[in-house]
Amino acid sequence: MVTPATLERRRFADELIAVGPDSPTLCGDWTTRDLAAHIVLRDRRPDAMPGVLVKALAGYTDKVQHRIATREWADIVADVRDGAPLWSPTRLDRLDRLVNTTEFFVHLEDVRRAQPEWSARSLPDALVDDLHAAIGRSAKMFARKAPAGITLRPDDGRTPIVANDRTPMVTVSGPVGELVLWIFGRQAHALVEYDGPAESIDALRSASFGI
Repeated sequence: MVTPATLERRRFADELIAVGPDSPTLCGDWTTRDLAAHIVLRDRRPDAMPGVLVKALAGYTDKVQHRIATREWADIVADVRDGAPLWSPTRLDRLDRLVNTTEFFVHLEDVRRAQPEWSARSLPDALVDDLHAAIGRSAKMFARKAPAGITLRPDDGRTPIVANDRTPMVTVSGPVGELVLWIFGRQAHALVEYDGPAESIDALRSASFGI
């Protein structure tokens, strides 16, 4: 069985080829080349990963990522598609689903939704299941500094997730994939609806979520 995470990885690689190395993304000023290089670093250079979270180590991470980004585009995308080396624990299906499902879903949409015209995808049930499980595990961590309470309510009847249990409370409703994008900080590009005090909704629209 191929995991939903691996299928999203392949779709991400296909999208990179389709739009080319110099297209914009939703990741700040990163182009698709920068984003692809980040993925290769994440998969294949664990020595450089600490700098993603630790500012004191960021210089080394940036140098490694820059070197990766200067390679031939086709080779970078091939490494993205192939994933981590055979010795990596993320080759195990269970760990692949845990650490890669949201990573590749979000970054695929980072590329798709930065283009002039895009539409939301119809997601496979298995992917939606894994995305719902993922935000159930991580939403509280992402929303711990949110300026208001947050309940994420899937529009397909799945269990709502209280990401931040405080008042005033804002309910954010939409398809599971859109809720994932929203809690991952892509509020401006997530197709969701809000219910709650107007000032709290406004604050959440521009809030910074993340680790």
